[in-house]
Amino acid sequence: MKALILAAGQGSRLQPLTNDRPKCLVELLGRSILARQADTFADCSIHDVAVVGGYEVEQIRESGFCCFENKRFRSTNMVESLFSAREYISGSEDLLISYGDIVFESDNLRRLMAADADICLMVDVNWRDYWSKRMTDPLRDAETLKFKRDDYIQEVGKKPKSYKEIEAQYTGLIKVRSDVLNAFREFYDELDRSGIYDGQSFENMYMTSFLQLLIDADWPVLGVRVHGGWLEIDTISDLTLYESLAKARELDAFCKLEQY
Repeated sequence: MKALILAAGQGSRLQPLTNDRPKCLVELLGRSILARQADTFADCSIHDVAVVGGYEVEQIRESGFCCFENKRFRSTNMVESLFSAREYISGSEDLLISYGDIVFESDNLRRLMAADADICLMVDVNWRDYWSKRMTDPLRDAETLKFKRDDYIQEVGKKPKSYKEIEAQYTGLIKVRSDVLNAFREFYDELDRSGIYDGQSFENMYMTSFLQLLIDADWPVLGVRVHGGWLEIDTISDLTLYESLAKARELDAFCKLEQY
C-alpha cells in the first residue's frame, strides 16, 4: 500500500502562518501536519508516501518527500492536484489519498486499510460533537453523507438542509483498491472538460463532486465508519482550539496525537 498527500494549496485561512510556507508545513502542537501524517503512515507500515505540492513546493521537496507538482494550484482544485500525480495512480498496490490539512489516528487508518471495496472513504459518525467545538453552527459548514445499504454511500458532499441528511461526515481520507486504479484514471480522463460540476468548472471540481460522479456511475464507494480520531486544520481558530484542548488535557477526546 502507498499514500498520496494532496497539499498544493496555500491555505489562506491560516495566514499569516502560510505567508512563507505551504499549509501542510504549518505546525500543530510543535510538529508539522505533514510530519504527523508521515509518522502515522509509517506506524501502519506505509513508507511509500508522495506529496502533490504547489504553493512553495520546494519546501516540501526539501523535507525529503517524493513530490509531484500542480503548477496551476492557484486556479484549480483538489481533483486537479490528485491527477497531477497520475503516474503514481497505478501499479499493484492499493492507494491511500489524504488531504494535506488533516491528521488521524493510526487505528482509524488501519480500519480504512482493512476495508475491501473499489473505493473506501473514512467517515466520522461522531462528527457533530467535534464540529460543535469548532463553530457555532455545525450545519453551515457540514456536507451531506447518506448511506444506501451495507455502509455503501449514496450521496456525499451536498449542502444539507437538516442534520438528518448527515449520517456521517467525510474526512478527506480515501482508499482506492489497486485493481481499479487504471479504471479510476480512465473515469477521470473521460469526463466532460466543458461540464459544470456542482457549480464548478472541471478544473475546479470538488473532490466530493468527483466521488459523487463515481457513485452515480455505480462504482461501489464504501463508508468506513470511525468515531472521531482525526482533526482538520483549516483556520487559525482551529489551531487555537487544539492548543487550548491539549493544554486542558481534553484533546484526546477528539484525537489522540502521538506527541504534543
